[in-house]
Amino acid sequence: MKLYSTNNHNNRVDFKQAVFQSLPEDKGLYMPLSLEKLDENWLNSIENYSFQEIAKKVTNHLLKDDFSEETINNLIDDVINFPAPLVFLEDDLAILELFHGPSFAFKDFGARFMSRVMAHYSKKDNQLLDVLVATSGDTGGAVALGFLGVEGTRVTILYPKGKVSLIQELQLTANGKNIRAIEIDGTFDDCQALVKRAFLDKDLMKNLNLTSANSINIARLIPQSFYYFEAFAQAKRKGFEKVSFVVPSGNFGNITAGILASKLGLEVEQFVAATNANDTVPLFLKTENYLPKPSVQTFSNAMDVGNPSNWVRVMEFFEQDMEQLKSKMVSKAFSDIETTNAIVKINQEYDYIACPHTSIAWLAAKEYQAKKQDEKELVVFLSTAHPCKFPEVFPKEIRDKIVYPKEVEELKSKQSNKVKMNNNFDELKNWLLNN
Repeated sequence: MKLYSTNNHNNRVDFKQAVFQSLPEDKGLYMPLSLEKLDENWLNSIENYSFQEIAKKVTNHLLKDDFSEETINNLIDDVINFPAPLVFLEDDLAILELFHGPSFAFKDFGARFMSRVMAHYSKKDNQLLDVLVATSGDTGGAVALGFLGVEGTRVTILYPKGKVSLIQELQLTANGKNIRAIEIDGTFDDCQALVKRAFLDKDLMKNLNLTSANSINIARLIPQSFYYFEAFAQAKRKGFEKVSFVVPSGNFGNITAGILASKLGLEVEQFVAATNANDTVPLFLKTENYLPKPSVQTFSNAMDVGNPSNWVRVMEFFEQDMEQLKSKMVSKAFSDIETTNAIVKINQEYDYIACPHTSIAWLAAKEYQAKKQDEKELVVFLSTAHPCKFPEVFPKEIRDKIVYPKEVEELKSKQSNKVKMNNNFDELKNWLLNN
């Protein structure tokens, strides 16, 4: 796969360089230079294939010039070993549950895939790989478990003080081994800015074999496209001909992966980006003025992003054309009050416990469902995390119903180990060079 930078279309690299460099020197993001659509006959019969078979097909299609078919198939067998089931709440409304992986969040798909890709390359290079990542909650846990014990790698996770849940923090700080966690006195945007600056620092890049595991890394996006195809396959088995996706959105990596799937030939009627009070994108689609702003803290903390990195990719996929963009995507923001009310209503109506991010997606899904014209169209909203990661958000009567996976119970007994740090790049740089 050949890729280019969004800030300079002449800055072109191969897949390996994009994986390890992650952020080009021109501060753009890497995008596929060209995308051929998947075989139409295969797409038309997608319901006949398993999740693993779908993932292998997409990966071999995209990365056939970078890996052998055997390498890809073995990698997928290792990565895609848990389901992404559709759960129907209504005849034409379903949840795509993406929290059945080891960290109980959708980011397991991307983190596990990327860690194996990096390990494959690192074995050949015989050099310690330093993975630096910022998290607003779920990315860090997925990356930590994706890389835990992976030979030749070391992971450093930056997260905002007081802005992640207890379970999320334990997933970052209690693993030990090759996983290190730094609590930054600031917001997620501050953490993300520190990471981006690190990749542009010549001393760090010279002395460390530094790479990123955030959704800015192209190796995160590819595997996240798999479950859009898988959801469509499940929908077809239920007799649906059309699918729309409602995606809870923070850094916009998840919905970017869905758009990638559509560019590869997956027929998607509409994308709906559901956000919390961090409403940069909904306002942009209304005003056509892109005005990023500092993030604000909400109950749906994994979406607390005021300047979503992946938005430049979304615009690239739609060729900077507002009309094209608006024909395929709408976006709506919801408040914390609306989120908590939705949590209660979902539980009352469906006897289902949805995390705050999922509840926001449900609100947007219900709005879209009321407007759609075709009864053969299924509205799918993505559930990005298990409710056990956000117990403090739920009313007591719902919180008491949450069934905690045994892995979470085991996590609670582990010792937390973190480094506390100010929002200061020189402090971070010095620590990275000396630890």
